[in-house]
Amino acid sequence: MKHRRSILSAAVVTCLGMAVQAHAQEAAPASNATDLDTVVVTGIRGSMEKSLDTKREANAHVEVVTAEDIGKLPARNVADTLQRLPGVNISSSSANEGGFDESDRVSLRGTSPSLTQTLVNGHTIGTADWFILSQIETVGRSVSYSLLPSELVSQVVVNKSSLASLPEGGATGTVNIITRKPLEFPDQFTAEASIGGVYADGPGKTTPQFSGLFNWKNDAGTFGVMAQAFYQERELRRDGQEVVGGFGQIADDAAVVATNPDLAGVYFPSLIGSTYFTQTRERKGGLIELQAKPSDSWTLGLSAFVSDMDAKNYNRNYMLWTGNFVNSQAPLAGYRIENNTLVQADYAGVAGTGYGIYDMISRPKSSAKSHYVTFDADWAASDNLDIKFQLGTTEGKGETGTQNIAEVVTGVGGGGGWTVNGTGRPIDWYMGGDHSQPTTNGFGTWGIQYYGVEDKENWFSADAELFVDKGVFSSLQFGARYTDHTREVSSPYGSDPGNIAGALAGAAVGYYPGDFGRDLGGSFPTNIWYFTQDALEDAVNNNSTVRRDGARHNYGSEFKIDEQTASLYAQANFTGDTWSGNVGLRYVDITQKIRYYQSLAAGSPITPDVSSLFGNFLRMNAENSPSRLLPSANLKFNLSDDLLFRFAASQTQTLPDYSALSGSYSVSNLTHTGNAGNPSLEPIIATNFDAALEWYFAPRALLSFGVFSIDLKNYVKFGVTTQELLNDQNGQYELYDVVAPINTNGKVKGFEIAYEQPIGDYFGINANYTYADGEADGGEDLVGTSKNTYNVSGYFENDRFSARLSYTYRSSFYHGMLRAGQYYQDDTDNLAASLSYKATDWLSISFDALNLNNPDLKYYQANGQPQAFYSNGRQYYLNLRFKF
Repeated sequence: MKHRRSILSAAVVTCLGMAVQAHAQEAAPASNATDLDTVVVTGIRGSMEKSLDTKREANAHVEVVTAEDIGKLPARNVADTLQRLPGVNISSSSANEGGFDESDRVSLRGTSPSLTQTLVNGHTIGTADWFILSQIETVGRSVSYSLLPSELVSQVVVNKSSLASLPEGGATGTVNIITRKPLEFPDQFTAEASIGGVYADGPGKTTPQFSGLFNWKNDAGTFGVMAQAFYQERELRRDGQEVVGGFGQIADDAAVVATNPDLAGVYFPSLIGSTYFTQTRERKGGLIELQAKPSDSWTLGLSAFVSDMDAKNYNRNYMLWTGNFVNSQAPLAGYRIENNTLVQADYAGVAGTGYGIYDMISRPKSSAKSHYVTFDADWAASDNLDIKFQLGTTEGKGETGTQNIAEVVTGVGGGGGWTVNGTGRPIDWYMGGDHSQPTTNGFGTWGIQYYGVEDKENWFSADAELFVDKGVFSSLQFGARYTDHTREVSSPYGSDPGNIAGALAGAAVGYYPGDFGRDLGGSFPTNIWYFTQDALEDAVNNNSTVRRDGARHNYGSEFKIDEQTASLYAQANFTGDTWSGNVGLRYVDITQKIRYYQSLAAGSPITPDVSSLFGNFLRMNAENSPSRLLPSANLKFNLSDDLLFRFAASQTQTLPDYSALSGSYSVSNLTHTGNAGNPSLEPIIATNFDAALEWYFAPRALLSFGVFSIDLKNYVKFGVTTQELLNDQNGQYELYDVVAPINTNGKVKGFEIAYEQPIGDYFGINANYTYADGEADGGEDLVGTSKNTYNVSGYFENDRFSARLSYTYRSSFYHGMLRAGQYYQDDTDNLAASLSYKATDWLSISFDALNLNNPDLKYYQANGQPQAFYSNGRQYYLNLRFKF
């Protein structure tokens, strides 16, 4: 291994030098570790005070949210809460499914969610997703927060600067979700329950919500048990418009160019659709914690968590099939070309030509699950030595148990047209014919698909802290950790063009809601029919031509990655009269084994390992063995009683997304685009510098300013190549534009401002602003970088009643690649409110309202062409909370 002196190494040496100098000036004895008294936090102000106390005392740059803070914020999962912290961004989707009404991913300081590590009680958590593209194309390192209800949380600590004692994996930061422990409760017996419902104004339905907690500990406080359970249903409706094929280009030799030469090379919107998505989410699970103190020196804990979400969904997309006629048919007079784009055009109907195509995609068995089991032992080996052990296993599963697909050619002979209105408003479009009448004319692909992903990890860790009394040297932390992680994607049967037209003749139909698209604006088809989800499922299940045997095993989309990680660390902690800090090193050694399948070209003389109707495949194996020494240093100076300064420097590491490493591929025959992996990718190494000034100018008050710089080596970006792959619908090898990842470099720099303060006896305010400027080599944008993010919250609280109003804004950011093109999410904002009334000592009533401003989510291509528009509506939660 080659070691070289770097800027970061110099920074760490500088920190050590400052520590030694401070030691010479003020050698203060270190106090031995003592058990902290239990702090009972109640109310908004109390929870904010606890959060600020934790932040102030930390020897690293952190943001903190406490349990009461989560309970009082308008939030339904942990991500909803975290988005209101400085430097934190959230997104409501993980792949290219478009945004929904619930936060799903968390990222830090203008970077991708995959670069932020999420832990629960200091350990990783296996996670997976219900959406099919999140299972096969965007299989990341990030955690789905939709599986983590906020009721489970005691505290959340966001580490913006790294520590050697933190598990590796968060290149730009780490989120640690801390659950409650039985022996921490002040009373011997505690029972709480929340019963209520949520009304979503999109679907116009109310669904139940329940959570409960029971905790008991013995008189001696040496044994305790806690059990939590939750059950939550939600109905989702999303109205949208999607330009599924992006913007196509009229070929120079297209037939229409002979009569309209000005159309040569001109772009046009391809597959403009009225998209109606519905989903029923049923989330249930719980947490069990056992804790025992068999002696004064031992504390033992056993923890088990499960969250299981059924996510039945149905997506209908009624599209103007421009690619079927634009290259061959001339538009009517009056068409308009702007910026080499056909922004307005009308087409007369031609008999026999299909002007529309209609996709109905039903996923009745989509689901996502997560669970873990851990055993902890805390041993006070002596007055000066504490040792902790943890053994655990975790698993996440995402499944598209059945994806029933129906595709119908429609609008035959009807003509159509469109007008592009920029990125702020949907495209106005129309198609001739009656959209409310079922048809089985011109069936395309009908069939099923199955995708599943399993994410497993077993681990063991040992951590020790030796407390000393040697001047400013207060303690030494050291430890080891070993993990065995597996990520596997399977697709035992892929799309099957079984003919179920006969089974659907006369089948039950439904219709788009009468107010479909009301919040999007624009003019497009709305009175659209569809086969019901049950009718489509019955037609597939009862059709003998649809195959579930190995004949359609989709090897090309499958992969398995095994990762074994061994790490060692040492961290020295220092404490002086007016300063404190730490310096540490973490060594990480990783072995990756990657298995995937490579498609053989037509006529290849190579003998395949496996074959199916998707083609012939070779079984491929790749192996990587990266290792690295990761230094970190944190310093905190108390400039006065109320003013402190922090400085931190570190190197951190994140491995590329699993799908990026996999070597597998997936394609769309409709758009002739696809995604592929690259097993040779290097780990992403972040060199981080962080400085902050924090002024605690009054009780429960803070004004802070911080700057940060993140240098990303081996950042993963995506490029496009043309490859010859098998079209499974017609059995022919054809050319596809395939998106594949490569290593490059990038950087992010910016600053954060935060302010919070109680006002008078009952009011308070909380506000923050984050600026982030990021780019990859060559000036390309980084995924997830919003230049401007800000939050403003105001609250009122007395002994009986509390109210909180919160507003969040995030500027546009690069979302990633979609069908071989870069696309962005436009500015987004959100207004939420929370009310709570304490009726008695044992009963309180809460009302939460999310998405009060009913924000539209807008996406656009890199060249400014519109991509998608979504409206999810508002949600209102009413809950009765009982405490015994």
